[in-house]
Amino acid sequence: MIETEIIGYMPDPKKRAARIAALANERESRGDTLVSVLSTPNCGAILVFRTPAVPEKK
Repeated sequence: MIETEIIGYMPDPKKRAARIAALANERESRGDTLVSVLSTPNCGAILVFRTPAVPEKK
């Protein structure tokens, strides 16, 4: 399963990078894998994660 996280307007690149790292580490601790990070024109970012598949209940 793929999930996204959005980081809103954050013009300071060092703070934005720290926020990306913190969010990626938090999600990794839950078993998710960071697939991609996209920088947006409005000084934000979109992070794409692959989450572990959850077996369907029958």
